[in-house]
Amino acid sequence: MIILGIDPGSNLLGYSVISVRGGEMRLVDLGTLKIQKVQEQAEKLKIIYHTIQDLIEKHQPDEFAIETPIYGKNPQSMLKLGRAQGVAIVAAITIGIPVTEYNPKTIKRAVTGNGNASKEQMSALLQRMLSFTMDARELDASDALSVAVCHHLQRTSPLAGLSSKKSWDQFIKDNPNRISG
Repeated sequence: MIILGIDPGSNLLGYSVISVRGGEMRLVDLGTLKIQKVQEQAEKLKIIYHTIQDLIEKHQPDEFAIETPIYGKNPQSMLKLGRAQGVAIVAAITIGIPVTEYNPKTIKRAVTGNGNASKEQMSALLQRMLSFTMDARELDASDALSVAVCHHLQRTSPLAGLSSKKSWDQFIKDNPNRISG
């Protein structure tokens, strides 16, 4: 299984690729697309789209995971971030790669057990988990890695596929062999 993780941004976009074989994660690629010097927003979106497609062509991911921005103080910044996220998603779905979105607290909780972990805590833990060293200035790339790792952990969790929207009645119906008298 190859997972492409994205931390969207209109100036800095983090990306990561992990490979999972036999439950073991391996870092394949990690980086930051730096486009803060590009003035036109439409040009930034075009660069994001082509970069994601190039990453897909190079690594052939099976799945695509992306962080979903939840809130922001500046509506203009949130609009730009949402556009960057949308373009990245379109680059994946037009090729037929399944896309999963995760909010920041879910990502932090999946990786560290703490939904309020700092970027630095996340980065340090990821470096230990995947046995690599990264520059402290590459936090956007580290965020993208946390998205990919979160996706792997979510898909392999014993609770994967269970929804809090399902009732106990539905669980019993789906698992009659687990009921004892």
